[in-house]
Amino acid sequence: MNAKAKPKSNFAPYMLIAPFMVLFIVFTLVPLIQAVPLATHHTFGPSATQYVGFEKFSQALHDPRFWTAMRNTLLFTAGSVFIQLPVALGLAMLLNKPGIKGRGFFRLLFFSPQLVGLVFVAVLASVMFQKQKGLVNSLLAGGADWLRGLPLLHANSWLPSRSDLLGIPWLETLALPTLIITALWMYAGFNMVYFLAALQNVPRELEEAAMIDGAGPWKRFTNVILPSIRPVGIFVVLLSVIGSIQVFELAYIMLREGVGVQDKGLTLVTYLFKSGFEIGDLGYATAIGWVIAVMLAAAAVTQRVLQRREMTA
Repeated sequence: MNAKAKPKSNFAPYMLIAPFMVLFIVFTLVPLIQAVPLATHHTFGPSATQYVGFEKFSQALHDPRFWTAMRNTLLFTAGSVFIQLPVALGLAMLLNKPGIKGRGFFRLLFFSPQLVGLVFVAVLASVMFQKQKGLVNSLLAGGADWLRGLPLLHANSWLPSRSDLLGIPWLETLALPTLIITALWMYAGFNMVYFLAALQNVPRELEEAAMIDGAGPWKRFTNVILPSIRPVGIFVVLLSVIGSIQVFELAYIMLREGVGVQDKGLTLVTYLFKSGFEIGDLGYATAIGWVIAVMLAAAAVTQRVLQRREMTA
């Protein structure tokens, strides 16, 4: 055997990553490269284009509908971070209590919307939030009728009438709160799993030491639990922000024409879709896409900075 013989090249790793690289190049890298010049053109159908420079970005800055979509998207993102994540953390802490019965059942129950899929949840929610015959309004009206049966509460003087409760326009003028509530139902259990895994890794010795030192539940939560789960918390916040900025299917399925009455549920990605594929202005849609890309990049960089600070702290 020749000791100086060179080892044969091993192509197995390259073969394993080849499918991913092909898909990445065809469906991500090439469209990304094409999106750079496309954002500087005004399109007239699939082939006719006219170079307009940065006019499309200027158009977005002066487009009231774009800013409506931006506001709705940011409000939806705020709802995901400041409502959905605290609920998910609260559910995780309840399921993490020692000796709780039916832990597996409740974990499956809260996670089950992820199993049936976003489209199913959106279709079901669009039926539940309908006026007159929707389940949500029917429950509100039934609850009001029950309260009116309690004479000590004087419910008739302060409760809305049954017809008003049945006519609450969730999918019309309350489109954005409806989307936030539906997203809470869809993703609270998903984020709960992350928080539950993090809570199960919090050392019991730290909590017991804090209890011995006289720390109450709030002090233990802020000084022991939160610092221990902070890396997972930062990651979950990033996932929620990225997912919320890209929200599309939920609004498009639930709301009339995907935007609701007077654009109450219009989001950035929905506006991108309508600009590019319904109006046909692919240049303007691409400019909106670059705005979304900058927002996502800013969220990713912020998460990276926070992670580095966490590691060096």
